[in-house]
Amino acid sequence: MPTATPAPTPKAVIHQRYGAKAVYRAEEVREAVDGACPGLALPQTTRCVYRGHLDLAGVLSVATPGTFLRKKDAEQAAAQMAIDKLGIQLTSNIPGTPEEAWEELTGRISYFFADENFPTSSHPLVGHLCVALRRNGDLLGGIPISAIVTCDVKVHTLCKIIDPKAEFDPLLVLSMIYNAAKQSPGVSVSNSNFWIESQRPYSPEAVDLALQRWSAISDLIRVEAVLVPCVMEDEPKVVSLNVSENEHYMVDIASKLSATDSSHVLVSRTVGKTSSEIRFYFPAPDVQLVSDLSSNVAGCRGDGNMNCVINKRASYISGQTIYGDAILANVGYTRRDIELQTENVTLCTYYRILLGKLPDGIYKISKDSILVAELPCVYSRTSWKGPSPRDLICSFCRLQRLSEPHFTVNRVSASCNALGSAVCSEEMGSPKTAAKNQCANDGRIDKENPDVFKCYVKIYSKKRELLLEYSTDDKWSKESDALQNSALKVLIWFNRYFKQLNTHVEKLYLPKSTDGFTVYPNTFLQEFAMCLSVYGKISGGDSRTCNTAGLFSMDTSHQQPENSAFLTDIDGQDSGVFPSHGSLTCISYTVYLFKKDKRKKYLLEVNNEFEFEIGAGAVRNQLESCVTQLSVDQSACFVDELSDRDLILAAASELSPDLSKISRDSCVLEFSVKVLQVTEPLEDRMEKALFNPPLSKQRVEFAVRHINQLHATTLVDFGCGSGSLLDSLLEHPTTLEKIVGVDISRKGLTRAAKSLHQKLSKKSLTQTSVPTAVLYHGSVTDFDSRIYGFDIGTCLEVIEHVEEDEASLFGSVVLSSFCPAVLIVSTPNYEYNPILQRSAMPSKEEEPEENAGPCKFRNHDHKFEWTRAQFQHWATGLAVSHSYSVEFSGVGGSGEEPGYASQIAVFRRMARDQDESSQKEDEPLQPYEVLWEWANASIPSN
Repeated sequence: MPTATPAPTPKAVIHQRYGAKAVYRAEEVREAVDGACPGLALPQTTRCVYRGHLDLAGVLSVATPGTFLRKKDAEQAAAQMAIDKLGIQLTSNIPGTPEEAWEELTGRISYFFADENFPTSSHPLVGHLCVALRRNGDLLGGIPISAIVTCDVKVHTLCKIIDPKAEFDPLLVLSMIYNAAKQSPGVSVSNSNFWIESQRPYSPEAVDLALQRWSAISDLIRVEAVLVPCVMEDEPKVVSLNVSENEHYMVDIASKLSATDSSHVLVSRTVGKTSSEIRFYFPAPDVQLVSDLSSNVAGCRGDGNMNCVINKRASYISGQTIYGDAILANVGYTRRDIELQTENVTLCTYYRILLGKLPDGIYKISKDSILVAELPCVYSRTSWKGPSPRDLICSFCRLQRLSEPHFTVNRVSASCNALGSAVCSEEMGSPKTAAKNQCANDGRIDKENPDVFKCYVKIYSKKRELLLEYSTDDKWSKESDALQNSALKVLIWFNRYFKQLNTHVEKLYLPKSTDGFTVYPNTFLQEFAMCLSVYGKISGGDSRTCNTAGLFSMDTSHQQPENSAFLTDIDGQDSGVFPSHGSLTCISYTVYLFKKDKRKKYLLEVNNEFEFEIGAGAVRNQLESCVTQLSVDQSACFVDELSDRDLILAAASELSPDLSKISRDSCVLEFSVKVLQVTEPLEDRMEKALFNPPLSKQRVEFAVRHINQLHATTLVDFGCGSGSLLDSLLEHPTTLEKIVGVDISRKGLTRAAKSLHQKLSKKSLTQTSVPTAVLYHGSVTDFDSRIYGFDIGTCLEVIEHVEEDEASLFGSVVLSSFCPAVLIVSTPNYEYNPILQRSAMPSKEEEPEENAGPCKFRNHDHKFEWTRAQFQHWATGLAVSHSYSVEFSGVGGSGEEPGYASQIAVFRRMARDQDESSQKEDEPLQPYEVLWEWANASIPSN
């Protein structure tokens, strides 16, 4: 006997009420573990935990006061807080037995058609009823039974309690509703089709109220949908659905599917995004007697004669049994709207849904880079972009209808003895060799703190049968690193499996592999049987031809070797700044499909700002080869072999008929790439190796102390870049009422605007006092009267990025023209570099010799780095010239020889000429362009 269905989770309750309006965010925070010593300069053990946030647009915003080890727990807690604040009453009367569920199902169907108050409700099924009620003479509300399935989650839940197979078979659900309707008081069903209606007419008052609430269709609506043929050799194609005022939208769908009428159209669960109404519509198989459905046809579920009509592609995508040709469409009624909602579904939509079910598909789509991005082979918190590996593997398992991954994290000593009980979570992976190298390079295991973490993972089927498990000897100093790297390891294994679907089972599934994986072949093959039938290679097919028969055919035997890309049309001067291994590189690119026979190009994909780490396997090989041959601001073109056909179709937003037949023999991909920016990670590694917290945070804390000591209300950050300081200041309690950033880079300011807008928007929901913020585009050596006389100015780690004469000009302009009461300037201490660079050496073999020459700058973009004497000479000269005093301090280190890692000068204005002050304030010199502004009406702006 099936077990009772569990109560809906808080997130499920919120989704039923608010749908896409509910936006969750899991804030990552570092939390000290037991035994940590606050204020200790040495690295200490912390763990990654999460605080849940939930925003209901225009309704409520909440944040959990406590933290959680798992993101999903933090989000569920936030949802529960919202439920409590909104006073939502959770119903706990879920039937515990099939008999109870059947009784409730008959009562619910009776409520839909026999209760006079139902047509006046906001239930989306009323939208379907209104279509019938608008027809002349139809006051019984006759609708297709399948409409109930699309609109009422409770009905589907009850069907699953009655028979768990109903989760996977829409035909079984239809039969249950039909037979339940026969026993429902006040409900009438036909003996020859699948229509359902009330036994007596609705009252005119109820009809009028329903028609007033649910808007009618005034004009003919044309909606694009995709027809997915049952025959695998036939290609999906776009069809146009026509929805008119007096006809149910499934009428035209029935016509396209050659179904008897719209009542013979079955509907799948939603596919793709949770908030969408994208579903498969397909014809009900021919049956002799409708009343025999549950005992005969439904019991087959694809066996015997029914097997020949199963649509494998649609079944794989939906996770349900789909029969015959199917139409993928986005049309329907929801609780959130008062009219029929429609949205075009294109071939691109279809192929992106397919792509999203692959191990690396979600990552590609999240990066908006289908033809360029690849799943990285290593994980780093500083350089990883997009959804985390843990989130990716969890999403993959959900889309494959598997159970949630089970992760166990153990804290162990250096001798691998367990120190505590296992912590279960949902995370894992990274390649073994890469993990070991990263462990050595990043120094994750601190000799002074032997406590480390190991992570294990198990993947279960929906029935909780074990199909894969992973264990590793890799150890990590941080719990989150163990989880994320393990998640990536498993994800990469699945990705490799999907690219070897044509490999014989004996070769692919070893009882115990050497890389820590154990696979259980019988369960594994059973769970991925439909996947194999869709993605497996058709016998006799040419694996070099990108045909749709096998969809994402990923035979790797013809992949291009990893050689250097041949570049053409190289443009731009050599800047001397080249991407190198480990550097974070930002590029723009365009991808064209070039047909050799017709000499024509088709635009496939454009990305104006794509960031990745060199050497992490995050992009296709030829593109990385191209990028490493270019310097910043240089561009070039190269040609690469064709990607899988379905990747091409998923990338192309506009599909030309010429794209229907493409192969590697007749087509190539043409790439146009430009290197925009290169950020070397060395400086970050040096800071993290020696300082806790990192120097960047220490500089922020230094500024915060001076802000609060001065009771400063206005601050300007000269050379704000991407707004890291301004963003960080919002995380600290300060006296600031207005913050301003100035920079010459529009791209950096754009990033700053996005970050500040997001943070200020959230702060404004919970706080009454939120500072105003302005970002100006302009040079810091040009005076703008709007920034005159601020309480405090900052210029942290900026001057070393310009030439020394420009740094002197900047100091003179700021102190003589902008005249802040206090100016804080920080720059690297060149004398400290040997300590930093020794700490960053991954091995003794790479350690520089004694007479190896002068120490390198910390960043390739630095034009200079001063000693303490040079910096003090520069700052003292400026102070004397402009009536300022100056004091020297720093962060990073004790201040003893060789001084602080980051040296700081604090300028304080000694006197202010009132006449000059009045004159500058009256001067309308405003060369800066306001690029972004966050206004607070309660605070007057300067």
